[in-house]
Amino acid sequence: MKRTAYYSASPQVQDHWPIKKALTLSDVDITHPFLTLSRQQVETHIIVYMTCQQQQLLREEGQVGFNAQDEDTGDLYVMKLKWRGSYYNLIGKWGKVVRGKGLDVGQEIKLRWLNGCLHFSVPQQQVVLVPPIRTVTAPLVPDHWPITKVLTSSDVDTNHPFLPLPRKAVEDHILAHWIPQERERLRKEEQVPINARDYDTGDIHMMKLKWRGNYYNLIGRWANIIRQKGLGVGKEIRICWANNCLYFSVPEDHYVATASGHDNWPIKKALTLSDIDTNHPFLTLPGKAVKDHILIYWTQQAREQLRSDHQVTINARDDDSGDLYVMKLKWRGSYYNLIGKWGKIIREKRLHVGREIRVRWDHGCLVFSVPQ
Repeated sequence: MKRTAYYSASPQVQDHWPIKKALTLSDVDITHPFLTLSRQQVETHIIVYMTCQQQQLLREEGQVGFNAQDEDTGDLYVMKLKWRGSYYNLIGKWGKVVRGKGLDVGQEIKLRWLNGCLHFSVPQQQVVLVPPIRTVTAPLVPDHWPITKVLTSSDVDTNHPFLPLPRKAVEDHILAHWIPQERERLRKEEQVPINARDYDTGDIHMMKLKWRGNYYNLIGRWANIIRQKGLGVGKEIRICWANNCLYFSVPEDHYVATASGHDNWPIKKALTLSDIDTNHPFLTLPGKAVKDHILIYWTQQAREQLRSDHQVTINARDDDSGDLYVMKLKWRGSYYNLIGKWGKIIREKRLHVGREIRVRWDHGCLVFSVPQ
């Protein structure tokens, strides 16, 4: 596990409680107890103050143990900080903390590192996120789409039909509109039936929202929707919650890859969960975009090699940093995967869901950029 230069940073004077977070459903689930913390906050306000031995242990084993103190009660716990790529989990006695303090969605937890110990506090009578009351009238027609996603190969697989959605997006824009009893049911049963309306056709589907830890799956009639709407890799789906119903829309001909051959970056994509998974690192690119804007510049021999071997070694350059990589473009039928050093790129550029990557072919090299 590669760590970056934050370890050598000098300690700065910090906020008394530099890390503050409103607890989510997954944070207070005692069946799978862990507290998720953002990578940037942990590395800026916790790891920088750890001993060299603790930092080395975290680098080599992906987790490190330490003492944690409840500032409200004075109780001490032995806990662990586990690195999960783009975020960290606090594990160990977290389930006991949730039960002991009666934690619930919306309560604010504050954390800091002091004298070799993680301190935390959950002030009573302080709830930062109060879920909107269901009686507030929602617009009949959605006027915005807070959740958007570019469909990947796994999203349109009718053999294993499900649509994964990022946890934060679901909790901020769907579960926030649910009554407490519905959220509690989802937490206990891990799935809840919902009505889903196709905004483009008006069709209504009985579906289920299933909790999967760091994301949620939309299941039920998803295979039918894939077939009826002819969904494919690269199409964009938009989602919102209104009038006690999940609305979704897939605009016709809305692809991430731009159709114009004159765009300096003809292929643009919002990164998905599978694109930033460092355990199985690959970047999925739509087949049509690759054919129109990459393979068109290849020699006949190179294209034939891709067809016969299903993959070809290429040079890739990070346009933001100038770094060069030897990678492979792998043909997967209706789409392509960029593999090789992609896991290293994810870690070094700290990529996360929703960031836009831009791709083009230039003078025998695949060039990519992820604007800040």
